[in-house]
Amino acid sequence: MPQNEHIELHRKRHGRRLDYEERKRKRTAREVHENAAKAKKVRGLKAKIMNKERHSEKVQMKKTIKAHEEKLNKQKIAKAAPEGAIPAYLMDREGQSRAKTMSNMIKQKRKEKAGKWSVPLPKVKAVDEAEVMKVVRTGKSKRKAWKRMITKHTFVPEGFTRKPPKFERFIRPTGLRVKKAHVTHPELKATFCLPVIGVKKNPSSPLYTQLGVLTKGTIIEVNVSELGLVTTGGKVVWGKYAQVTNNPENDGCVNAVLLV
Repeated sequence: MPQNEHIELHRKRHGRRLDYEERKRKRTAREVHENAAKAKKVRGLKAKIMNKERHSEKVQMKKTIKAHEEKLNKQKIAKAAPEGAIPAYLMDREGQSRAKTMSNMIKQKRKEKAGKWSVPLPKVKAVDEAEVMKVVRTGKSKRKAWKRMITKHTFVPEGFTRKPPKFERFIRPTGLRVKKAHVTHPELKATFCLPVIGVKKNPSSPLYTQLGVLTKGTIIEVNVSELGLVTTGGKVVWGKYAQVTNNPENDGCVNAVLLV
């Protein structure tokens, strides 16, 4: 036996350790963070080499994902039938070609999962925390400054129960809470006052999304059941996403465009 194969031999005889798979999974999960930390530190020629490697890896990954997304779909060829005799079993059959496409429904579902939409306002100026939150000083001598008052419009769900005022960190004033939004349908060219279901994403910060802060560019979910929109399967669409297009704190209301 060659001298360098002692590890393989041991593995054949005794097998792997019991937690091998778990340790391997954790190692691969850590790799991403380690690579990111390395990329921040590395400089000069090494940085160029590393970036080139990472770029090629990303390209390969995108190609793999695209290959998984594609599915075979038959399409009719708009060509005249060839001249000459055609067998009886081909008489009613039209020419077909196989093209790799995805059905709209799958695309829609994937978009919803990834949260990627062609939105009316693709780039929005980030809102500073000092602008959104006002420091509320508490305590006998007003020395404690851990509470924050939200100065923008917010959406609070119906079943929300406040914490006791003493322990509530983020205060959302009742006067600035929003339940409905003026949503414009881009194809129908009409505006409807629809109830808000929830805040999907605030581009400024994940914290604002959690708190339901409504600023310009925020993606909200609205109840469109009264519009009578129907899916390809014949089911009534209940919730749809819309993007806030105005500054609610200036106008006193929320205006949004439906993402179709």
